[in-house]
Amino acid sequence: MIFAMDVDWKESDDFPSNERDMNVLNLIGEEDLTNFTFDGLKRRLGVHSETLSRILCRLEEQGLVEKQSEGYRVTAKVKGFLQSFPLRDGPQLLVMQTLLSPDVPVQQVVSDLSGRWFGVLRWLGYSENRERVTLKWITEDGGVQVNAVFSGNQLNIEAKLLHEKDTNVALEASYQLIGLIAKFYSGRTRIRHVAYFGDFKPHLMFM
Repeated sequence: MIFAMDVDWKESDDFPSNERDMNVLNLIGEEDLTNFTFDGLKRRLGVHSETLSRILCRLEEQGLVEKQSEGYRVTAKVKGFLQSFPLRDGPQLLVMQTLLSPDVPVQQVVSDLSGRWFGVLRWLGYSENRERVTLKWITEDGGVQVNAVFSGNQLNIEAKLLHEKDTNVALEASYQLIGLIAKFYSGRTRIRHVAYFGDFKPHLMFM
């Protein structure tokens, strides 16, 4: 869901007054995105490829986003403005909490996961601040978003229902991410399990 910000965009020369362009910026603000991919944003917004391509071209011309090899990066120009507005996240389901072993640097975990597609999940992008790094995926049909939130040595797996009403779909997508992390690290280090939520599948639990 995209929310309009309480500001008269037509009075500013620095930001677009076009509604579709503002929907993209609203989503960037809502998700606190630092980097994102074209395909991920297309699924998240549910817009046609050509439409999104034109929007991103205009935002590039205005210096709000810049294209890089791994996708798009939000510039300091738009980040400074969006910090003035509170994020309005939709309802999220906390699927699992776990502690990562201090033997494995969190940045290594983040690096291994970033940009990966697997199962029904497609890479959307990530957000980062001093407290945490959040990696974001979206299902192929755009119905569910799954986040991996790293804060210190704690990892939370969260699911956000966008269009899909069945929480089982969100849980299944989350389990795919959990299974991937377990596969990466089961042979390298031990991960202490803290809590899980929902109808968890034992064969995907960390060992």
